[in-house]
Amino acid sequence: MQKNIKVIIPAFNEEDSIGKVIAEIPSIVSEIIVVDNNSTDTTAEVAKKAGATVLFQPNAGYGNACLKGMEYISEENTKPNIVVFLDGDYSDYPEELTKIIAPIIENDIDFVVGARVKELRETGSMTFPQRFGNELATKLMSLFFNSTFTDLGPFRAIKYEKLIALNMEDKTYGWTVEMQLKVLKKKYTYIEIPVKYKNRIGVSKVSGTVKGAIFAGIKILTWIFKYSFKNDS
Repeated sequence: MQKNIKVIIPAFNEEDSIGKVIAEIPSIVSEIIVVDNNSTDTTAEVAKKAGATVLFQPNAGYGNACLKGMEYISEENTKPNIVVFLDGDYSDYPEELTKIIAPIIENDIDFVVGARVKELRETGSMTFPQRFGNELATKLMSLFFNSTFTDLGPFRAIKYEKLIALNMEDKTYGWTVEMQLKVLKKKYTYIEIPVKYKNRIGVSKVSGTVKGAIFAGIKILTWIFKYSFKNDS
């Protein structure tokens, strides 16, 4: 059966990279949705020219952008089977989307994370705050939830109906860890797929600044401890 696959790409000032990302997304995808998170450059124009549906989210925040993309999909007549989340900075390899969605299509897995494993990462592609935050978060998830996650990678795929059932709410840097925690709490089936990772184009909005790294760390820990002592989903 032909799968309806949509890709949501949050983007803030990614004019130099967004066109490359869109160009390398496999043709099996039915729609590429770029959410311009109040960029001050030509991100929206480049994305539209490259063939993407462009939405605008003036409220800053990674989660806000993702929620905007989900809201758009919810208003369409035909709903997708799978939603893929992908960053707009060209640090991932968009062609690996086929690897990310394969466990869902072939093995009926609910949720897949592209794990940025060390042996497939370009030197310098993940900063110390990123590596430390990932290790701390995944070890805490293992401790509290017996999780096997090793990464909070942004390149991920999930069944659409499962995504809706998560009732996602984080508006900023806690989006990825919120999704994984809720997947664990709801006992969804999940798997990690090793993916390649390269140095992004431009400066990271999170790990590229001390403020961003600290705020992201606080958000991650807040979600983990919140769900560690919460009984419901």
